[in-house]
Amino acid sequence: MALVGKKFPSIEVDAISDMGDNLRINVFEEAVNNKKKVLLFWYPKDFTFVCPTELHAFQAALGEFEKRNTTVIGASCDTNEVHFAWLNTAKDNGGIEGVTYPLLADTTRNLSSVLGILDIDAEVYNEDYDSVEIEGSNVTFRATYLIDEEGKVFHESVNDMPLGRNVNEYLRLIDAYTHVQEKGEVCPANWEEGKDAMNADRNSTAEYLASH
Repeated sequence: MALVGKKFPSIEVDAISDMGDNLRINVFEEAVNNKKKVLLFWYPKDFTFVCPTELHAFQAALGEFEKRNTTVIGASCDTNEVHFAWLNTAKDNGGIEGVTYPLLADTTRNLSSVLGILDIDAEVYNEDYDSVEIEGSNVTFRATYLIDEEGKVFHESVNDMPLGRNVNEYLRLIDAYTHVQEKGEVCPANWEEGKDAMNADRNSTAEYLASH
């Protein structure tokens, strides 16, 4: 189910701070109550391979997101305890020591299930035990959501497990969306802050294409 143009689900989830404080975070309310954009990124598991490279990349760009009035939140289905252990593991040992943004611990999979981002091949009914068995890892793909100050999703993407994200692309998308909000113009392909945008009409498109 595509969420772009719709409100992000208002679901409270366990989370942990970099200092080890147990939290409850509702991503929708984080955006609306604080009048900030939110970047929420999901990764499959703590203590894995591609995941720490992404968490450190978002941390390295945290100041750029803050300049854009954007809160960064990471998320997986691991527990707060596992998150905290990873936060206290050195970077050169595969850990995420130094990461300062909060991490959701969606152990119930309530939010990730609603988002439809869990790696589930099939749900098979077991007659012997009158239960449903899940085939698949039941952890999340690398899903990313950009949410505006009113709680509306303006970008979503999902990568397969082996494919790490390009953090700079999310900064570009936030810049583009903010430009639309402030100027009422639309942003053409490969637009970056400082480049020409367009009015939403055929003449403007034609002029832009002719000059580029």
